[in-house]
Amino acid sequence: MNATSPAESVHALDQVGLRAADVSFWTVWEAADLLGCGALKQLSSSEGEIKATRTRPQTRGRGVAGHMLAHLLDECRRRGYRTVSLETGSLDFFAPARRLYARHGFVTCPPFADYLPDPNSVYMKLALTPTSPARA
Repeated sequence: MNATSPAESVHALDQVGLRAADVSFWTVWEAADLLGCGALKQLSSSEGEIKATRTRPQTRGRGVAGHMLAHLLDECRRRGYRTVSLETGSLDFFAPARRLYARHGFVTCPPFADYLPDPNSVYMKLALTPTSPARA
């Protein structure tokens, strides 16, 4: 994210952050090739935050991000979260991510948790119901 966002607007977790007790991390593999990853941070007993969702550039367009997002949303429902939020960039580089989240029902929202207003960030939220299936 340091290559695409101003330093003051990078909210990605580093390796230490990804190992925190309130963060779960998953990867998608094809044989020995890492295709993508995603993380889920528990904000409270009823709310999670999607973090660290990335795909390798050469795998984009293959559904890897949608697969990971569906897994993260299923996990949110399994945990009983009522809402899941995320922060992504406002720059053109992040437009595919914003479209993906919108296709899955996310809507823009004000900053949440410890986030502050930032012109380089877009905040999104999804209300969950226990029985609503994830869309791929």
